[in-house]
Amino acid sequence: MKPLVLYCKSYCTDLRRVQRLARSIQQYNTEQLPFYVSVPQADLALFSQQLSGLQVELLADEDILRASSQIDPVQVLSMPGNISQQVIKSEFWRLNICQAYVCLDSDAIFIRPFGRADFVALDGTPYTMLDEAHELLEDAMRHKRMRVVDAFYDEAALVQQLVGRVGRAYSFGPFPLVWHRTVWESLEKNYLQPRGVTFADVITLAPIESRWYGEALLAYRAIPLLPCQSLFKVYHYAWQFDQDQRAAIRSSELARYYCGVIYQSAWERDMDWPREGGNWMSRSGRRLRRWLGRI
Repeated sequence: MKPLVLYCKSYCTDLRRVQRLARSIQQYNTEQLPFYVSVPQADLALFSQQLSGLQVELLADEDILRASSQIDPVQVLSMPGNISQQVIKSEFWRLNICQAYVCLDSDAIFIRPFGRADFVALDGTPYTMLDEAHELLEDAMRHKRMRVVDAFYDEAALVQQLVGRVGRAYSFGPFPLVWHRTVWESLEKNYLQPRGVTFADVITLAPIESRWYGEALLAYRAIPLLPCQSLFKVYHYAWQFDQDQRAAIRSSELARYYCGVIYQSAWERDMDWPREGGNWMSRSGRRLRRWLGRI
């Protein structure tokens, strides 16, 4: 079993983004950490063809789901895509490929050389993102986006209530995150099995997989807690990107603190495979909003 791998759950619309991610990994992966990408079985041939020549190991989402005797793959794959992908990402550990994995999104890009020390301690314990998201929440208030603040505290309270933790509201993100298999195992042993439910069941109650992992770590202490801040610079909202652009902050400056950058895929719909969706009016509207910095 490998100590650490990189993993990305994707699908055909994000193919070009995965190509970009894979090229950045090939450029900066100084220790040759294995890179796995899982996609629906129906997309495997396309990804195999389009990622030819890149160091990527492809898997079918269905094989990940079948690794659990309790989960019904048909049930999961019938869920909305934003929910089913959380189940698949959180079940990757069951393939027994690795002890820990860096869970990446398709729109991630590495911007500097990286290796194990960026993600885990010398003994293999992952660094866990944990803070109170004050910077994001202050930014949201400054831009009159109180719905962002309300959503953060509502989501935190929901999962804390479900696992029975009383205390401060933490953020366990943003992606990419480093997850250890023993934390997922502890959630299964201490929470899922006693209630006769699966992760696919509970994700429908609270569809925030990073919170389930983080709260399980705090509750069951399967691994030591080694807090860290974001591994990547993530532009959640257009105003954040606009601020850095106005301040002339570029990748070379960000590389001092981050391994990579994530630009929301909604801002890059021209990268959709095989082309940006929608009619010409909706495409033109999105491009105008992007040009104005509003998406």
